[in-house]
Amino acid sequence: MTAEVAKLLGAGLAMGFGAIGPGIGVGLLCNGAMQALGRNPEARGPILTNMMIGIAFAEAVAIYALVVAIILIFVA
Repeated sequence: MTAEVAKLLGAGLAMGFGAIGPGIGVGLLCNGAMQALGRNPEARGPILTNMMIGIAFAEAVAIYALVVAIILIFVA
């Protein structure tokens, strides 16, 4: 295995594993929000606001993984 292959494999794994966690997290957040809306529709505003903030934090992890993958490809 050459250094170039190892670099690209590491970048692919970093992006792949970095996208699994946020994907699961966003799914769980939306699931919880929809269940809460089903139980209490009047609380729509605060529930959706908190859901969007949680999704933004979860997606930040995926962006960090993308940055690590790009650094591995172009710098390492």
